[in-house]
Amino acid sequence: MAFASLFTLLDDIVSVLDDVALMTKMAAKKTAGVVGDDLALNANQVTGVKADRELPIVWAVAKGSLVNKAILVPVAILLSVFIPVLIKPLLLLGGAFLCFEGVEKLLHQYLNRETAEEPRHAVGDELTDEKTKVKGAIRTDFILSAEIIIIALGVVEDYGVASQAVVLAIIGIAMTALVYGVVAVIVKTDDFGMWLMRKPSAAAQALGKGMILFMPWFMRALSVIGMLAMFLVGGGIIVHNLDFVHHFLHALHWDTGIRSHIATLVVGVLSGALVCAVVLPLMKLMGKNAAH
Repeated sequence: MAFASLFTLLDDIVSVLDDVALMTKMAAKKTAGVVGDDLALNANQVTGVKADRELPIVWAVAKGSLVNKAILVPVAILLSVFIPVLIKPLLLLGGAFLCFEGVEKLLHQYLNRETAEEPRHAVGDELTDEKTKVKGAIRTDFILSAEIIIIALGVVEDYGVASQAVVLAIIGIAMTALVYGVVAVIVKTDDFGMWLMRKPSAAAQALGKGMILFMPWFMRALSVIGMLAMFLVGGGIIVHNLDFVHHFLHALHWDTGIRSHIATLVVGVLSGALVCAVVLPLMKLMGKNAAH
């Protein structure tokens, strides 16, 4: 009997671990779009910093990101247990916010080129102070981390509290390690390229020069991919959580294959434009009132 009970317990544990692995994989897929934007955003946060301070800043922001997730995961679990009805509205808000950010970036890029190209912080300016950069990056990370946790919670909301906690903890830690590990590699690529260029080998010098020339293009590509991912993830959240949109696309047979991705992208752009049409005038009005 004791052995039978032990085997039953082990079987239950394996079953739970299988569920956790499956849910973690699904949640990781859902949150991948936010991670794309997160990478571009955090890599840009370190721009203008002395080379010997880049990694310490990335590490400081990574620790802040873990603290953010340590706050957000318990809050998400409590939400799931006591107010689960708020999960879908929060998912929709997160999706709408992603789409809004995407459209806002497009507006700044194509309608306000001078403003967009103007550096946010001049090198040597007081605003480039390390503590200011770290605090700003951690605040930005809190918003993106909240989106990741809420999106992941939407995947696991039908499972038990223990499984939810394990999945959200894994997603939080894994995404932090992935994002800031890659950011650390990105910000040090130029230095590695310069190191290679000082080598006597012509091949090493060519590789180093190629890396330095490649990185600006890589950063631009990462920014574009991140923007597309924002629309796809945000639009996908809206499509799957607003029944009338889902049914409309299903009736048109635009809910499968490549057409579903196109439809999701269009929904994301339109949703972001709608939110911008409401939010940007309000922000401008509030700014004017604050100035007076």
